[in-house]
Amino acid sequence: MSASGPVAGRARVLAVVNQKGGVGKSTTAVNLAASLGELGKKVLLIDLDPQGNATSGFGLNKNQRQLCVYNALLGDTDIAEIIEPVQIEHVFVVPATIQLAGAEIELVSAMSRETRLKGMVDSVTHDFDFIIIDCPPSLGLLTINALTATDGLLIPIQCEYYALEGLSKLLDSVRLVKTHLNPDIEVFGVVMTMYDSRTRLAAQVVDEVRDFFEEKVFQTMIPRTVRLSEAPSFGMPVNLYDPSGKGALAYRELAKEVIDRV
Repeated sequence: MSASGPVAGRARVLAVVNQKGGVGKSTTAVNLAASLGELGKKVLLIDLDPQGNATSGFGLNKNQRQLCVYNALLGDTDIAEIIEPVQIEHVFVVPATIQLAGAEIELVSAMSRETRLKGMVDSVTHDFDFIIIDCPPSLGLLTINALTATDGLLIPIQCEYYALEGLSKLLDSVRLVKTHLNPDIEVFGVVMTMYDSRTRLAAQVVDEVRDFFEEKVFQTMIPRTVRLSEAPSFGMPVNLYDPSGKGALAYRELAKEVIDRV
């Protein structure tokens, strides 16, 4: 790892989590990391999703990697050997490959199976301002590892019908982890994604989520835009692909809110 930039103290560790797929989780992890880096913060994004979307979202080829987060979780590889710089200054990624798909089963019989990721994160926490973990869309052992390693949850919620569906199971898991593994875990923030101001439904969903999570909901809402959807196919965060577009502007505002909450 060749990392430079000012870092003071311990990183704030945030897990981007929602067990529903398609809510903008990896999009948020990639673009928030990129926007924090753009604001001068030193960021490590750990891709803990076997789909590897956060990895490819930064232009790293997930099909041609010798090492990925799997090797540090279940092998003897030091996380420092896996950390890679990306196109944005101050931003680094621990990539994932399809090899990670086997980790859920292999972790079942592993020693310290819930705290493997925490050990990795703790070893680099003084090297970064933020460590962001992109979780898989499930509540298996990979996600439990993320909940154990993190300071707070950043929950993306899609502005669609059934937005809150399944969140009670996530919050139940958080309560269990808080009781047995990580007493300091909290909901850091909720970000509304794929917001379309032209529809009444989007406004209704935002109201419903604000009633439930109250001040935890960020003021910034991530709009539904074609450019945000296109950016991953070019291996770029949106602030490189469409720097003046609505998506890039929204994630910059979200990054400022995140910094203000720390």
